[in-house]
Amino acid sequence: MASVIPRFASLALLPTLLLLAAFPVRALDGAKARADEQAGALLFAEKGCVHCHGPGGSGGKKGPDLANLRKDKLWTPAKITHQILNGGQKMPAFSDALTDQEIAQLVAYLRAKHRPAPPPAQSDHGQPEFRP
Repeated sequence: MASVIPRFASLALLPTLLLLAAFPVRALDGAKARADEQAGALLFAEKGCVHCHGPGGSGGKKGPDLANLRKDKLWTPAKITHQILNGGQKMPAFSDALTDQEIAQLVAYLRAKHRPAPPPAQSDHGQPEFRP
């Protein structure tokens, strides 16, 4: 009977140990998500999305406002990915211009709760340059 008590005590601690063990993984997942969102912000600026959808996806003459895309339940990550890959209506397809990773980063940016601003563009001399 004495051997049952220590085994039971260690089993009672198991959920706590699992929770503590999972915490660093969640922290790393959060860091990866933020890195993907930041990379997506840069891609949004560099790949020409801003030309149609405006800075930060605020909308433009050619493309709709994407600022609240995250809150629209119809626009799931899969649907956003499909739209980027295949285009639609006036939007061209980008399946040949973007890698799967870049598309995932754009989706992360578009679905981010707090969208990061892209870093300033670098000039040919490595200095930040002004972009209106």
